[in-house]
Amino acid sequence: MPGKKGTIGILTGGGDVPGLNPAIRAITIRALREGYGVLGIRRGWAGLVDLIPDKDADNRENVQVLTEDLVNRAGRTGGTFLHTSRTRPSHLPLREVPSHLQDRFSREVNDVTPAVLENLAFLGVEHLIPIGGDDTLSYAEHLHRKGIRVVAIPKTMDNDVPGTDYCIGFSTCVTRTIELAHRLRTSAGSHERFLVLEVFGRYAGFTATLPTMAGAADRCVIPEYPFEMEKLTELLSYDRNRHPSRYSVVLVSEGARIQGLDEMVFEGGERDQYGHRKLGGIGDLVSASLKELSPAYNQGRRVNVVNQRLGYLVRSGDPDALDSIVPMAFGNLALDLILDGSSGRLVSLRNGVYDSVPIDVVTGRKKAVDIHKFYNPERLRPRYTTFERKPLFIMTSDV
Repeated sequence: MPGKKGTIGILTGGGDVPGLNPAIRAITIRALREGYGVLGIRRGWAGLVDLIPDKDADNRENVQVLTEDLVNRAGRTGGTFLHTSRTRPSHLPLREVPSHLQDRFSREVNDVTPAVLENLAFLGVEHLIPIGGDDTLSYAEHLHRKGIRVVAIPKTMDNDVPGTDYCIGFSTCVTRTIELAHRLRTSAGSHERFLVLEVFGRYAGFTATLPTMAGAADRCVIPEYPFEMEKLTELLSYDRNRHPSRYSVVLVSEGARIQGLDEMVFEGGERDQYGHRKLGGIGDLVSASLKELSPAYNQGRRVNVVNQRLGYLVRSGDPDALDSIVPMAFGNLALDLILDGSSGRLVSLRNGVYDSVPIDVVTGRKKAVDIHKFYNPERLRPRYTTFERKPLFIMTSDV
C-alpha cells in the first residue's frame, strides 16, 4: 500500500552477497517511519519485466509489500530475500520475454524498457532504489535518463563499482577468503604442497590482493597484470623452500590471465544478458602448470598441489560486522537523498566518509587495482608503501 508520501521500490540484482538484507531492512524501516510505502521488486529487473499491469493479476512472484516485521526477520541473514537475477531489460532475449509481452517484443533481442516504465507507473513507484554492481546499476542509470527517480546502492564482492571505496559484500568476502586460506594451510602443510585458491574477481583483483596483503597468501595473480607461469612457479618454490612446513599459497583471481593466452579461462561459451561468459578454471590450469614446472625448482622432483575454488563459500552465509553496518548507513543515506529531493545518485563511501556521486559514474569508467601503486609485477604480490591517508581497505580508492 502506498504511504502518505508515496511509494519507494527496492530491488537487488546480480550476484548475491551478505549485506543485501540489512540494506533492505534499513531502507524499509526508515522509509516507513518517514511516511512512505515500500515495495520489494522480486528477482531484480526480472520482476519489472514479468509483472502484469492488471489489478486482478497474480503478481506475488514479482512484487511484495515490505513491512517492519518482514525486514526485521530477514535483516540478520545473508543473501537477498527479494531474490535476484541477471536480467537486462534493454537486451532481453526472446526466450525471456514473458508471454503477455511477446506480441510487442518479438525480436531475437528486445529492449522492453517501455514495459518496465509502464509497470513502475502501474505500481505507483515514485522512487526506485536498485542495489547491485555495475551491470545492474548501468540499467538503473538508463532508467534515470528516462525520467525515473533513482537512488542506487553499490553491491559487489569484487568491490569494483567506480565512485565508491566500498561496495556491500566486499568485507565478508575478504574475511571468508582469509579464514578459508588459513584453514586449508593445514592440508597444504601436511603434504608439503602448493596451495592454489581461485577467488572471484573478473576485471579487478581486490579480492585477491587485500587478503594477500593481510597474510592469507604468499603471492596473488590478478586480472590487471598477465603473469608468467614460470615466474609464479619460481616464486612459489622459493616461498615453499623457506617455510618450515614446506608449503606456499597463491590466490588466483578468476579473471587472471597467463601470458601467452589470449583471454581469460571460461567454463563455457554461453553469455549472460550483459555479455559475460561464466568464468572458472584458471585455478585448475595454474595447478596443472605448477606440477609440470615444479621439478626445475625442486631438485627434479614434482611438487603436488592442493587446488580449491572458493567460489560461493565467500559470498554465502551471514554478513560480517562491516557488511551489517555499511548497508545500514547506505540505506539511510539513500533515504536522506530522497527526502532532499535528489535523484540520479549513487551512495558512496570515500576516504571514510559517507557521500553520494552522480549515478553515471558507473558507465563512465572502470575501477581496478592500480598496479603501479598497489601491485608488484616482479614479485606477484601487493606493493607495500605508505598507509598514511589511505582508505580503510587501502587500495580500493579509484581517485
